[in-house]
Amino acid sequence: MQIQRSIETKLAENLTPEHLEVVNESHMHSVPPGSESHFKVIVVSPQFDGLNRVRRHQAVNAVLADELAGPVHALSMETYTAPEWQARGGRTLASPQCMGGSKADQA
Repeated sequence: MQIQRSIETKLAENLTPEHLEVVNESHMHSVPPGSESHFKVIVVSPQFDGLNRVRRHQAVNAVLADELAGPVHALSMETYTAPEWQARGGRTLASPQCMGGSKADQA
């Protein structure tokens, strides 16, 4: 939970979100139990006003540069303004199942 907490803290401090979810999705991938390598973040922030999706993702990536350069292998993100989040009714997108294999699956 150390990496997840770091992600939560950094996003909260830097993006002042109105809504923030950080979900550890590592269990959905071929990694050891208890891993913190695959995350999904849902961020609703006034700082996203006027920014397109690419710029929003760049902002999140900049805040989490250390994590992305190290322990985090994959980061999925949904970035919204308050009106966009309200229009969605607070619904998020479902994460796809891992399509990768394990080294143990090799023939």
